[in-house]
Amino acid sequence: MKIKVINPNTTEAMTRSIEEAALLVAETGTTIEAVSPAMGPVSIESHYDEALASVGVLDEIRRGEAEGTDAYVIACFGDPGLDAARELTSAPVLGIAEAAFHAASFAGRSFGIVTTLSRTLGRARDLVDAYGFSKLCVSYAACEIPVLALEREPLACYRKLEAESKKVLAESGADSIVLGCAGMAGMCQRLSKALHVPVIDGVQAAVALSQALVRMNMHTSSVGEFALPPAKPVIGLLQAFTLDGADSLNNAESLDDADS
Repeated sequence: MKIKVINPNTTEAMTRSIEEAALLVAETGTTIEAVSPAMGPVSIESHYDEALASVGVLDEIRRGEAEGTDAYVIACFGDPGLDAARELTSAPVLGIAEAAFHAASFAGRSFGIVTTLSRTLGRARDLVDAYGFSKLCVSYAACEIPVLALEREPLACYRKLEAESKKVLAESGADSIVLGCAGMAGMCQRLSKALHVPVIDGVQAAVALSQALVRMNMHTSSVGEFALPPAKPVIGLLQAFTLDGADSLNNAESLDDADS
């Protein structure tokens, strides 16, 4: 089984941290391929960043289809490009926010989200609503940590994360904590021990669920909304993403290959 874990930002050090977290739950016989797109922002902290990152995510899905990938994980808490990615493949595609919410629902009756910057809390609320977890999520909090600081200053960031998580548990009565950034994945186990409650990292949740879906021979439906997008011309910088029929994804070159 081959699972492609896509870090939608282009910071390689964070991709390696995400890979380490994914490998912790990889079963015997599962290959984890952790990648960053060839294009996109170095971190994702805004709607603008998410929009730009989505193109790189789709390019990695295209590559994965040519390589026989069994499942995909989009390792950013905003789940950028998730619906579009599901249109390009019949393989399971999981976003880490959606996977984390499902995992938290198994751990208790409520959870709180602790993320990086407060400007991203609106996106977290939107996803909770869209995925149907509004009744379970009882708190949204931010540590005011820039995403790249998680790699540069891990100890200081962990201390802020632990302090904010304790506050969430005390004030909201949440049964568990959902980490609101893939860059926090390496802090999950230590934080769970410190807080004495389940702490859910979406990277591990998505990888674990992906393996289960593949074993169940579960595929993304090709009927209706997630069918292959209609063929039409795409012009300008995105011309390489033109779809010309049912076999176009297997024959298409990746964007950077087309430019070389």
